[in-house]
Amino acid sequence: MPDQTIEIFDAGEATSDADWLGIMQEIGDEAGYFESLGERHSAFFSDQGPVLLVTFETMAGIRGAGGGQMPLGYQIAAPRGWSSLTIVAQNDSWFRDPAVWGFFDRLTDDAFFEDFDRVVFYGASMGGYGATAFSVVAPGATVLALAPQASLDMQVAEWDKRFPAARRLDFSSRFGYAPDMVEGAERVFLLYDPLIQVDAVHAAFFRGPHVTRLRASHIGRDPQAELARMGLLRPLIEAACTGTLNTHHFAALWRGRRTHPQYLGRLVGRVQNAGNPARLVRVLRASLQKVDHPQLRAALAKAEEALARQRLDRADKPT
Repeated sequence: MPDQTIEIFDAGEATSDADWLGIMQEIGDEAGYFESLGERHSAFFSDQGPVLLVTFETMAGIRGAGGGQMPLGYQIAAPRGWSSLTIVAQNDSWFRDPAVWGFFDRLTDDAFFEDFDRVVFYGASMGGYGATAFSVVAPGATVLALAPQASLDMQVAEWDKRFPAARRLDFSSRFGYAPDMVEGAERVFLLYDPLIQVDAVHAAFFRGPHVTRLRASHIGRDPQAELARMGLLRPLIEAACTGTLNTHHFAALWRGRRTHPQYLGRLVGRVQNAGNPARLVRVLRASLQKVDHPQLRAALAKAEEALARQRLDRADKPT
């Protein structure tokens, strides 16, 4: 159990980005440090225990997600008595900045990661790219990445059209191609929706016996947000930090989606788009057995009417 005297810091009073940076500097002076990395990034370190959670987050994500405007990594690690290191991006940089590279070089030279019993790298989407790409600095680490990009280099991922501004970034130099950077990790967990083709293709670039794919069908394009809504994000990251994450553990967590209206609503939406009223009625009835929700009930009534009309139309047609 963590020490009950651990002080949990809060930046919730920040009213602007500049204000937030100032408050985080003050918190860093007490918790560990808060350091600017060039003009676009910062590093926040909370020094507590022998487990280190390294996360790659954005300032907008941190400030907009609640939790006292503190990084997700800190929110998870601090109450458990774990250390955390968060690399904060002020924009969609994909952490492609020599100042970030130099920071990790210094940590490597100082044997920083060797002071911890377990090191876990975590991030989602752009942060997932960061977590996989920079995990090379801590051989033997565990990596948990949600829908990460392997690279956005035009020579590698021309088919991914989602991030046009990122085409100007250099993915061919240091820490550039994430699948090569995870080769020294002990375990790599990639969570993504296999129905989102671009995410599935990026995941396919990561290969090796140490790579485990956690396929989360119908979770959509923002798995971090969806897992958070379902109350599954923190248990997933905590499992990575305790060394208990595996396919069976994930499957047990993922079964919890069946009682969440948002997930069921998205599943129903896909069935609706398929234009099969009979199947839609079956899916809605099964969903309502899991969770009673007014929108699901309304959708079922509408679907049953459509199915009845379809059957009448077929009965009226001459044979």
